[in-house]
Amino acid sequence: MEKKTTLLRRLLQRDEILIAPGVHDPLVAKIVEREGFEAVYMTGYGTTASLLGKPDVGLLTLTEMADRAARLADAVDIPVIADADTGYGNAVNVTRTIREYERAGVACIQLEDQVAPKKCGHMLGREVIPLQEMVGKIRAACDARRDDDLMIMARTDARTNFGIDAALERGKAFEEAGADIVFIESPENIDEMRRITSSFRVPVIANMVEHGRTPFLSAAELDEIGFDLGIFPVSSTYVIAKAVTELMRTLKRDGTTKSVVDRMIPFGEFNELIGLPDVRDMERRYATGRGEDAPKG
Repeated sequence: MEKKTTLLRRLLQRDEILIAPGVHDPLVAKIVEREGFEAVYMTGYGTTASLLGKPDVGLLTLTEMADRAARLADAVDIPVIADADTGYGNAVNVTRTIREYERAGVACIQLEDQVAPKKCGHMLGREVIPLQEMVGKIRAACDARRDDDLMIMARTDARTNFGIDAALERGKAFEEAGADIVFIESPENIDEMRRITSSFRVPVIANMVEHGRTPFLSAAELDEIGFDLGIFPVSSTYVIAKAVTELMRTLKRDGTTKSVVDRMIPFGEFNELIGLPDVRDMERRYATGRGEDAPKG
């Protein structure tokens, strides 16, 4: 079977854009895979909200994020692209981060150049570390991986405070340091997006955040501009939050969920989604006849 790391590299070599929807837990990842997407993106924003019920301001640790990455990678057969924030420290810390995420089974690890504690890439108030410090982190990441096909994505948050020229300069330095994918966060117009896609030899990514700082475009529009990878990192998290809010309001008001049953996934379909038929097959295959063959006395 083809390694997920090798598969992701192959998918990014195609002429068409690869769309990786964002997820914060294995259940959503399984839905993404079932609906035909070829890769999935583990969002730090959504994972923080899911695990802690708090904002994406650098609260989760390496071990918490690597554990969630492992659970996602185990739940699906498609490649997982995983947010690793700032790498959880300096270049030495990044070495351990890469090893932990690689052990988790992800196909691509995203590192960013923010000052810790970091913030969501579409929030204001983000600061970036010196360029050479980030270059050192990228080199450390590339050296730390045991699988040469494991992809290192390097993100800069310099655009908001320092402009697109500074961001592109950082991106080019990241590429020279060995980054496999360059991520210029939060460009603010189409012209800037076109400059990104024409500036690098390696694949480039577009981050589509609803109500964010970047023009919100379709996959076809991103493909036309020249992006190789597109993520919609928080769409499922926002939809789930709104759906559950409406459900709870209905239950509180009516004392029953009868009026929204038609908006729920049926019991049987849900069990199929989470793999109950496979469990039943295993039970039949490995049945031991506990009642008949149990030792007497």
